[in-house]
Amino acid sequence: MKNYLLLVFFLIGLSFHGFSQSNIPVGHIQTPKGEIFIQLFDETPMHKQSFIELAEAGYWDSLTFNRVIPNFVAQGGCPDTEEGFNDPEYLLEPEFHPSLTHVYGAIGAGRDDNPEKLSARCQFYIVQNKDGLHRLDGNYTVFGQVIKGMEVVDTIVSVERNTSDAPLDPITLKVSIVYLDQEAYNKLLQSKN
Repeated sequence: MKNYLLLVFFLIGLSFHGFSQSNIPVGHIQTPKGEIFIQLFDETPMHKQSFIELAEAGYWDSLTFNRVIPNFVAQGGCPDTEEGFNDPEYLLEPEFHPSLTHVYGAIGAGRDDNPEKLSARCQFYIVQNKDGLHRLDGNYTVFGQVIKGMEVVDTIVSVERNTSDAPLDPITLKVSIVYLDQEAYNKLLQSKN
């Protein structure tokens, strides 16, 4: 019985010190210009889960940053269409949160002009304006924050682009999720630029 209890306590200890600590999901975007790491907010659970699902499915890996505007945003994922976004499978209810605003490095969900302010799961943007874009608060869901790699975003919005603000040389995306333990996550947060 004593050995059994020791084994149980050992397994419980493993779950507290190993498995449960290695489950903090961080977005990772690999581009030809460098890497970007993203904190995903618990306050926006649907958007967080959607980003994780699409990243793990490799959804964005054939797509690009299709709209880049200095002092505004770097936008990636599915391109804008004249029809807007009409596939309900790829639409999410907004998750506005007063503490999550369009500051420099904020990650937001793109959308068309739908009155319900539904997000397009397939499209995200990174705020590149150093003063933020607070006119977008309450209209677009902020679901994450760049914690490393804003110099990469600054480089991306500075490339030559066409009249539709698409880079002349496509900037490809490889989006994945890395799972970190608390210590590694804290180190990444401390390196935030």
